[in-house]
Amino acid sequence: MSKPVRAAVFGTGSWGTAFGMVLADAGCDVTLWARRPELADAVNSTRMNPDYLPGIELPENLRATADPAEAARDADFTVLAVPSQTLRGNLAEWVPLLAPGTVLVSLMKGVELGTVKRMSEVIEEVAKVSADRVAVVTGPNLAKEVAQRMPAAGVVACRDEAVARRIQTACHTPYFRPYTNTDVVGCELGGAVKNVIGLAVGIADGMGLGDNAKGSLITRGLAETTRLGLVMGADPMTFSGLAGLGDLAATCSSPLSRNHTFGINLGRGMTLQETIAVTRQTAEGVKSCESVLDLARRHGVDMPITETVVSIVHEGKPPVVALKELMGRSAKPERR
Repeated sequence: MSKPVRAAVFGTGSWGTAFGMVLADAGCDVTLWARRPELADAVNSTRMNPDYLPGIELPENLRATADPAEAARDADFTVLAVPSQTLRGNLAEWVPLLAPGTVLVSLMKGVELGTVKRMSEVIEEVAKVSADRVAVVTGPNLAKEVAQRMPAAGVVACRDEAVARRIQTACHTPYFRPYTNTDVVGCELGGAVKNVIGLAVGIADGMGLGDNAKGSLITRGLAETTRLGLVMGADPMTFSGLAGLGDLAATCSSPLSRNHTFGINLGRGMTLQETIAVTRQTAEGVKSCESVLDLARRHGVDMPITETVVSIVHEGKPPVVALKELMGRSAKPERR
């Protein structure tokens, strides 16, 4: 009888914990790494994550530790689920502890500030591994719904399709259906930019602009994502799939979306600092909107919605003024 697949999940936030549950439900032995020992103790003693997924019972084959070496030991898959802007520093500390040959799996949806690197690129650089040992899990995966074992689909992207299939098997459950894709660039861009568009839609909802505005922002936001992806070599079909439209639709329509909720508060007139103060978990789009815009400018791609979000979030432009400027842009054909 073959031994169970071992998975380490670095990060005990809502999505890291929920994906750890998926892996455990699929038959893997899962160890969560928690930065705080008291959270690891709570997971082990109560079979719950009281800080991020209260009231949801965790599988018996999932445990937690505050010791990164213990979490990483003998892991077939090492899943990284920390805020995207902290990945580089955290991973540099963990690299000496990683099991030989482990596949590094990113759950993060962001673009690094300054370097404008996608998360898989940061992992390859810091861990000094080839692209066929780095995979991405993405799609419309709101953590609370996944943890409640509500039906969901996702994408496992890796340049090496055989590796993607291994991870697909390791996280396939009756409620979580993963598909494979070799377009890592497109999958990561879809996940990163949808957070920015989620902020934009949230701002519009907070301003009470209606469903026509929401539909327009989602559609034109997808057009922005696709334009950037094409210039960077992504497959355009990726953006009509789960990593593109699927993730975008969930983020822009659900009250469970951190970015959408963050945007609503800004649209209602809260300042950036006030909104940060009432936001419990990281809304990746708040920082990534700057790096996404930087990435677009480096590639000569026009992304007006992203530019508008940056002007509101980081330049203090009133949403009403930003809206007027966005709507006042010169008319053009749709497919540009």
